[in-house]
Amino acid sequence: MLRLTFQKMAIVLIAWLILLGILSVRGFFADFSHLPPRLALALLPPLPAVLLLLRSGAGKRLLQHIQPQWPVYLQSFRILVEIGIWILVRRGALPPQMSFEGRNFDIMSGLLAFPVGYYCFVKKSWPPLIALLYNITGLLMLINIVSISALSMPGPLRAFHHPPDSSLLTRFPFIYLPGLLVPLAYALHIFSLRQWRYFIPAVRSLFL
Repeated sequence: MLRLTFQKMAIVLIAWLILLGILSVRGFFADFSHLPPRLALALLPPLPAVLLLLRSGAGKRLLQHIQPQWPVYLQSFRILVEIGIWILVRRGALPPQMSFEGRNFDIMSGLLAFPVGYYCFVKKSWPPLIALLYNITGLLMLINIVSISALSMPGPLRAFHHPPDSSLLTRFPFIYLPGLLVPLAYALHIFSLRQWRYFIPAVRSLFL
């Protein structure tokens, strides 16, 4: 059953990546004449898919087989993402506010992933509340950098006018940053919160 779930997830993921690639090459996301920006169509569709998966029987069985430290450990990929963004900023391809030298604090989610996962769920010397706060803070950091990116795009919503703009993210292969890596980050946070939702009743009610 789990193998079938993974196969379906792989098919959906491959189809999504192909669609993103085709649309970005054709310049679909680079049209800033519409509100909200078309880039939102790369960011948001994976969210209902993740939530539907977690509410399904297959999703619940999947979470039961994943050790709770792994959704946290995997957030360490954000270190490489932030280094890549920093390099692009240094080369003048992205605006300075998008790196950790500017207004982007997302690298902290990557740096803290292994300590939080290990000490909360393996060694268990930190209370699970730390993992809960880590996931909530990580989601807020994602919202922060997504907002900064949106406000750095050309068009009427632009608030950061320091050149260059952030339209690079609408092109291939950089479309996979908002279309794949950001959804991966928020999906891992949601998975972790779903596993540990019972630590605070208010959070539990959101995921029932």
